[in-house]
Amino acid sequence: MRKITDDNPFFFTRLQYESGDWDVDQRMPSNILHSLVQYTTIPVDTKEKVVPLSSDDLFESPFCYLSGHKLVQFTKEEGDNFKTYVENGGFVFVDDCNHDIEGLFAKSFENQMSELFGPDALKKIPNDHILYRSFFEFEGPPATSQELNGWGDDLVHDYLKAVEVNGKIGVLYSNKDYGCEWDYDFRNKRWYRIDNTRFSVNIIMYALTS
Repeated sequence: MRKITDDNPFFFTRLQYESGDWDVDQRMPSNILHSLVQYTTIPVDTKEKVVPLSSDDLFESPFCYLSGHKLVQFTKEEGDNFKTYVENGGFVFVDDCNHDIEGLFAKSFENQMSELFGPDALKKIPNDHILYRSFFEFEGPPATSQELNGWGDDLVHDYLKAVEVNGKIGVLYSNKDYGCEWDYDFRNKRWYRIDNTRFSVNIIMYALTS
């Protein structure tokens, strides 16, 4: 896995997969990268990279993001790469844009994880997990405005799920629609009483340091 240095800065990788709609929440990456610059000393490349999941370029990525609303059905090459990347220390943050637990994205993605890692691999993580203390302090996953406004199933999901490899999260999975929550121009952040992108910093810091 690539080491983060001034000459090799962190970059945000969005995974492109053949099924579904992978190119959602297009302002979100620049907002998150701005937060890394604002709060941390990590060298950052401020341009998002889009990498096909079937490409070997995946293995150069320190952090990957995968999302969508529709079907997730990996090709053989995509599934093999996803599994190899995770089992070799990679980190993928997967966010369900539908904010539900019974929709097409949720069901199909969870089926993919079962096929790749086994039926019991994707599990709820406790709300005292180190993820919630890796930079800022949280008492579990922050709620999103989509949840609080009754979007989707009208539930606030008080947990995240993960696939762990050797005691470390390799796949972090959310039904909370963080992508939509963070999908705004970073210059508008000043209007928020509390910066709602702070949890994204925790996710990336955990991915880089755990």
